[in-house]
Amino acid sequence: MQKQKVAIVGLGRVGSAFLDELLCLTGKGVKVAYAVEKNDTPGKKAAEAAGVKILSIDELIALGEDVDIVFDLTGIEEVRKKLREKLFASNNRHTVIAPESIAHFLWSIMSDASLPVIEGRKTGY
Repeated sequence: MQKQKVAIVGLGRVGSAFLDELLCLTGKGVKVAYAVEKNDTPGKKAAEAAGVKILSIDELIALGEDVDIVFDLTGIEEVRKKLREKLFASNNRHTVIAPESIAHFLWSIMSDASLPVIEGRKTGY
């Protein structure tokens, strides 16, 4: 089975919950390999404990096709823009950036629990 190498950008409340759920899918072809988080969050600690490499956005983009899917779970418009621009400039036509709305969709399939919702947060591109 081909493993999808996944990166999560943003390990706050939403990203941490999503990370926990994705880590349960490791045997099912999903590998959370990378994460981007500047702050010292519980999600960052959990990612490090699980062997997930913590990178900067530039380091993540430099990995090129070694990343299949990037989940942007920051809820920050500037981060979304930066990710898109840097990925485009790298000429990487393999990696897909999945916005938070896709994470919410996947969550509804994977879990009976609720993914945290932060009022006023914009989740689309």
